[in-house]
Amino acid sequence: MTQGKKKPSAACASCEIPTHSRVCIFENGKGSKGCPTLLHDDILEEPRREYERPEIFEFARNASIQEGDGYADKSNNPFILEPTKTRIAEICEFARKMGYRKLGLAFCIGLAGEAAIVERIFINEGFEVVSVVCKAGRALKEELKINPEDYVMPPLKEPMCNPIYQARLLNAEKTQLNVVLGLCVGHDSLFFKYADAFTTVLAVKDRVTGHNPLAAIYLSASYYGKLLHKR
Repeated sequence: MTQGKKKPSAACASCEIPTHSRVCIFENGKGSKGCPTLLHDDILEEPRREYERPEIFEFARNASIQEGDGYADKSNNPFILEPTKTRIAEICEFARKMGYRKLGLAFCIGLAGEAAIVERIFINEGFEVVSVVCKAGRALKEELKINPEDYVMPPLKEPMCNPIYQARLLNAEKTQLNVVLGLCVGHDSLFFKYADAFTTVLAVKDRVTGHNPLAAIYLSASYYGKLLHKR
């Protein structure tokens, strides 16, 4: 590539090369325009060095082991994908692999019932759980200078979601792994930014699809076709 010429942006989502012919999977594979495996050696080296850090190495190693542990009959030839474990089961297994005993659970008040079940499952699996709801602290939306018409239930004095407080509280409790359950778009981002411990997601919020956001993607060629139309 000509020196000084801007490299195309990574575009893996629009790659048209069959999965098992891609260079990110096989050494002799091919890459499409914008392929980050072929075009960004300058950036790729820094993550490789990060993986050498003992804490990161162990976390990444166990994450990869957990990925493999999620399938059965791996010695079969030909191999057929046979997943066997739910997300919550994998979270518990991964936490044990890492030797973690104290989990943080940051959840939305709209999923309080689900959070109570999740907490009970974690406790039954032998973990100590620190759980904190999004409305903890009762900071009012007025502090963010939000107009009452933008409240969920105007004109009530409405507490805002407080993911920074959720993160800071779990930091103070020195949780070893945090689990996010149903935090709003944006609020989850703030939690990730301010949490000290590694964080994983059990479920994300989607009020329309029963917290199954991929339903809209799977139906984008039919009932949710409007998602693919330009606005």
